[in-house]
Amino acid sequence: MTPADLETVYEALAEQLDAIGPDRRELYLAKLALLLVHEIADAGRARSLVAEAASNLEE
Repeated sequence: MTPADLETVYEALAEQLDAIGPDRRELYLAKLALLLVHEIADAGRARSLVAEAASNLEE
């Protein structure tokens, strides 16, 4: 994926998060994560990405 592709995906995600509102964001993100994990079809890689996503969350 190119940087430009990544930017368009980021923009689509940001727009969708704004559209669904704060009360449904957690549910949406959980559903999206499960759909993406299903697409990569690699449980080990998915677990690694789950751990990686949790790093550096402090502001």
